Amino acid sequence: MIALLRYQTALLVGSHRWLPPVILYAAWLAIGVQSGGPILDGFGYAAGGLLPVAVWLTRVCATNEPPAARSCTAAAAGPGRAHLAGVLTAACAALLLALLGTAWVVLLSDPRSTNLQVAVPVLPAYVAGLLAALVCLLMGTAIGALSNWPVLRSPGWSIPAGMVAALLLLVLSASPANAALSGLVTGSLHGTINTPWLPLAVTALIAAAATAAACALSSRRS
Repeated sequence: MIALLRYQTALLVGSHRWLPPVILYAAWLAIGVQSGGPILDGFGYAAGGLLPVAVWLTRVCATNEPPAARSCTAAAAGPGRAHLAGVLTAACAALLLALLGTAWVVLLSDPRSTNLQVAVPVLPAYVAGLLAALVCLLMGTAIGALSNWPVLRSPGWSIPAGMVAALLLLVLSASPANAALSGLVTGSLHGTINTPWLPLAVTALIAAAATAAACALSSRRS
């Protein structure tokens, strides 16, 4: 698996297809995370931007190989393992962005509530913000796994399906991603920290199930 991860990472870096989602996330942070803003609001904003970016990165890694190369990789390592390596590579790339985004929030934001009246401890706030980012990137990875090859083969369906799903999971109250972000924003109003342990656990299960389903289907369609 390590060799497959190295191979997928080399494909991702060499293709330069990672540039658009990374630029999008950088622009998202530059616009939304303002110097002196409330730290919990900043964490919520940074985490929310990761969901569509993770969907995009998963699509890049799932479709990076030409069909002939994908067939060779599947024959050598097994189609399920090969596809899993691509999904994990996308998740690791999104995790790197999550670490950079949360660090950016810590550097720029004011560790106080929305009204700047209540002090917010930085380390617990950072943990809550990083966990919220993990919730969003795992949810984005799950959407990416289900909205691209081998589940959906046509870009005409997979790209809009992934983006619409990402938007819905950000705004629907039943979504773990929405719950994690709402906890940060609501906590910022009063200077309290709501660590999203439950949304993280639920999202980890969803991401694992979605990835397993996509890998199983890749074995049938290869």
